[in-house]
Amino acid sequence: MIYDYAIKIIKNSILAINFTIMKKIFFLGLLFSFLISYSQEHAWVYFTDKPSETNMLANPLLMLSQRSLDRRTRQNISLNYKDVPIENIYINQISAQNGVLVKAKSKWLNAVHVFGLASDIDALLSLPFVDNIEYADSSLNTKVKKTKIVKQNKSKFGELTNYNYGDSYNQAHQIRVDFLHEQNFTGSTMQIAILDAGFPGVDTFSAFQKIRDGNQILGGYNFVDRTSNFYQNSRHGMSVLSTIAGFVDGELIGTAPDANFYLFITEDAVPETPVEESLWVEAAEKADSLGVDIINTSLGYQGFDETRYNHQYSDMNGITTFISRGANIAVEKGIIVVVAAGNDGNNSYFNISAPADAIDVFTIGAVASDGSIANFSSYGPSYDNRIKPDVDAKGFQTTVLDSNGFVTTGSGTSYATPIMSGSIACLWEAFPNKTNYEIMQMIRESAHLYNNPTDQEGYGIPNFETVFQTAKFQNSTLSNINVYPNPIKNTIYINNTNFKKLNIDVFDMFGKKIISKYIYKSKVDVSELNSGIYLLKISDNNKSTTFKILKE
Repeated sequence: MIYDYAIKIIKNSILAINFTIMKKIFFLGLLFSFLISYSQEHAWVYFTDKPSETNMLANPLLMLSQRSLDRRTRQNISLNYKDVPIENIYINQISAQNGVLVKAKSKWLNAVHVFGLASDIDALLSLPFVDNIEYADSSLNTKVKKTKIVKQNKSKFGELTNYNYGDSYNQAHQIRVDFLHEQNFTGSTMQIAILDAGFPGVDTFSAFQKIRDGNQILGGYNFVDRTSNFYQNSRHGMSVLSTIAGFVDGELIGTAPDANFYLFITEDAVPETPVEESLWVEAAEKADSLGVDIINTSLGYQGFDETRYNHQYSDMNGITTFISRGANIAVEKGIIVVVAAGNDGNNSYFNISAPADAIDVFTIGAVASDGSIANFSSYGPSYDNRIKPDVDAKGFQTTVLDSNGFVTTGSGTSYATPIMSGSIACLWEAFPNKTNYEIMQMIRESAHLYNNPTDQEGYGIPNFETVFQTAKFQNSTLSNINVYPNPIKNTIYINNTNFKKLNIDVFDMFGKKIISKYIYKSKVDVSELNSGIYLLKISDNNKSTTFKILKE
């Protein structure tokens, strides 16, 4: 689903017309063919292994770009099983089965998305490399499955930039990304992948002339139509991109006008089917392999054309839906995934959707120019009671480009999200040695509701000037500090002989501070922590460093 009111109205109108036509067809006597079509199912087929794993891990450039490997190195992220491509022989054998159509694939989840009759899909369990099958219609998942085998992972400060923002000033100034621009951080070293519904006009509109002339569009792909032409389909992605990269002097300046972009179409703007979740994961894997830093997605999935596929609020626990599981893995790989909270705040289902619920993504709500929450912005928390959204940006009467390339206004968390993505790009450009988790946590801590988050606003509106000034005076390479072991059991040991007192803060991956204490010795008791991943921040006056730790 695309989170833009205008697109939503058009889509609903098309669906209404289609529904009228279907009723006429029904009464003309084509009930039989309708029932045959309805009996076809969406499902994910999971594989048992990856035979090429050893060879691929020994030759990483066969599966990832050097830029992708460099991103992992900067953040101390090891290659693992999830990085290995899915086995083509397996896909070919699935495709050869009668009545089964392969619609998408995911190396991270070692699965393919298939469409066909349930009987034909069930027959795939006879193949020796098929581990299990998961239907999009959850009522079908009571079928007998093979025993599941869980695969374990192996181990500038320069000349000031001054823009004439025009009507887009408020959306930049509200979160103080304009301050980063003034320091000459405009995203020039960063790569952003936009996963959306289409980009017509990006190749012709004058507002994108700057990024075309600067060769900032690095490529893209239309996963919906399986074509290299991504300058087509819905204009939604184009409008989303305009809030980051649009450049119309005196009218619209995007939040990261010098960033570099990949444009991927994963959403079909008319039908709403489960395959779109799989296409999203496939595109995210491609973005990872290319080395992108940030994924922006103003999409969300909860309701489908066929209601038997609908997700419930109980599914919004960060780990249930296919798309949210994929989004979590993207963050594991060092990417910041920025996701729209959704536009359901006024609806009977008013909660966030997937992948906004994913555990590690950065979820964005929408506010107006005065900072008040937009009533349509979807509510958190996640079903397992995590703070979502994380933070907010302007999503009500946002300055964007319309379908003809003219500057206008539009509303939706669709626009708050890319405003935040561009701002994150500028911040990360300023502090490239920070990890994705550190960047997200710094932004949360700067938000105006950090100490008193709410269900609809999360931690509130961040201040990128505050983040910059704080980080500027914190030396991220506090000398001679090391921690061990990692993973840990009950005690963290700090290898440093040059301090008298250190401040220790431990945050969970949702940004909540769990432990805060001063220590005068070389070990910290963390036995109170549950198993999981945490951020350990060690500070000494104005210097600090952060480690990602795993508690067993």
